[in-house]
Amino acid sequence: MAKWTYSDKVKDHFMNPRNILREDNEADFHGIGQTGNIKCGDEMIVYIKVDPDTLTITDCKWRTYGCASAIASTSILSEMVIGMTLDQAYAITAKDILKELDGLPDNKVHCSVLGDKALRAAIDDYYRKNGMEDRVRTKGAKVVCQCMQVTDEDIEHAVLDGARSFLELQEMTKIGTDCGECKEEAQNVMTGYIQKHFGL
Repeated sequence: MAKWTYSDKVKDHFMNPRNILREDNEADFHGIGQTGNIKCGDEMIVYIKVDPDTLTITDCKWRTYGCASAIASTSILSEMVIGMTLDQAYAITAKDILKELDGLPDNKVHCSVLGDKALRAAIDDYYRKNGMEDRVRTKGAKVVCQCMQVTDEDIEHAVLDGARSFLELQEMTKIGTDCGECKEEAQNVMTGYIQKHFGL
């Protein structure tokens, strides 16, 4: 019998996922965010309800076409963010999710970025719908990797954090880990930011 390579917490959230949206009641939610690409096998949609007075997330549901890691990651994320302010939830990273899950196999880490990216998209959607466009943080960002929804801003942040090769960029952002069609453009964007910030 094959050994289960996931932590008990990942297995639990995969077998018993929390907060899946099971009914077609999208209109009940205040913000909806989508990321990933169905042709690459992973797509994530996150739905949030927000208390307008405190800007706190009161409910978080989700749907996915994805693997066990994507399901477990988003399941635990949906539990983490309820009760958080939008700013607190926006700041959650894939590393935070991995820590909460007690880790994932290296070849599945890229799946964990789907939930937090879809969550940020849902928060930005809430801001747009409620006249708070000035708080939208992805405004003007260009998506370079359609599969993983990595933007030019994500690449810039990775460069500022030390990425100097495409492999390092992949490790930080998971860009190009599905279909790989974005590799040439990603390398060009990365080179541009290295020259801009470091003159190399």
